[in-house]
Amino acid sequence: MWKLIVGFIAFAALALFILTKSGGNIDLSGEKHDVSGGHDTAASAPAAADAASVPAAVAPASAASQ
Repeated sequence: MWKLIVGFIAFAALALFILTKSGGNIDLSGEKHDVSGGHDTAASAPAAADAASVPAAVAPASAASQ
């Protein structure tokens, strides 16, 4: 069993060594949480304008009863 674990560690080390030497883009720092998400702000501007022009007739019932 220990041979299997040592073999896996050796294979992983060899794979990382080959990938770093071949110019692979390896990032071992964990997940990246990009706030922008790659979305273009110009593309979301028309959607925000459409949401702002919704008529008052579709307002929630709690707001209409006040």
